[in-house]
Amino acid sequence: MEVTGLYVYPIKACAGHSLASARLTPRGLDQDRWMMVVDGDGRFLTQRECPTLALVQPTLHHGALTLSATGAGALSIPLVFDGPRRPVVVWKSTCEAIDQGEAAAEWFSTHLGRTARLVRVADGFHRMLDSTYAPRPSDTTGFADGYPILLLSEESLADLNRRLAPQLPMNRFRPNIVVRGTTPYAEDTWRRFTINGLAFEGVKTCARCAVTTTDQTTAARGREPLATLASYRDSERGVLFGMNVIQTPPDDNPTWDWGTVAVGDVVIADC
Repeated sequence: MEVTGLYVYPIKACAGHSLASARLTPRGLDQDRWMMVVDGDGRFLTQRECPTLALVQPTLHHGALTLSATGAGALSIPLVFDGPRRPVVVWKSTCEAIDQGEAAAEWFSTHLGRTARLVRVADGFHRMLDSTYAPRPSDTTGFADGYPILLLSEESLADLNRRLAPQLPMNRFRPNIVVRGTTPYAEDTWRRFTINGLAFEGVKTCARCAVTTTDQTTAARGREPLATLASYRDSERGVLFGMNVIQTPPDDNPTWDWGTVAVGDVVIADC
């Protein structure tokens, strides 16, 4: 098996970037979901309630952020790394964040048609994972829904697409790591595996939501793939597709060099 795709989403719920290689951090792939959009009460906003977030293209370059979207123009701002910390909420987690300023807030509010602000996860803040599934108390993530890395195989998507017309692209499922060379849904069983010799753990199959029904290039929303997935991938936790993954730190030491993964890296699963 091999890695065929690496993706990061610098702003939660906004468009992602395809990478040839990615540095790993305790929170997952570097710069993945390290920013997010919140409402006036500091609660996270996603494509579930704001599908046009899919149209926002964030670009990072030398400490600056450029935002662009069809019909919204472009905005370039310096990233704010220091300043007062404010509480923001992702599901049941209250996180510490740094507000990215009035210009970004105005741009997002205009684009979404509602009060919105852009925040960045505060340096040094650790958002702990659900202890029901996390292997270690030190396991952490940023603004991702629940876990630092989402993995999906090309074979699983191909099996789904055999049941769909028209077929759907991989970006509907917003994975971080895509692999090829296995059987459909084999990743469901991967409790331990390696990429480029680095150890990972599959901790929980991913229950999918309305985001998967949102076209990532137009923000139009339909019924698929949830309607088809529900016919054969339903469970008491919902419709399952993809695996939530945590990197395994050697000797439970969270300060080590987390390493790098790249497209073409060999994947070895030890279920």
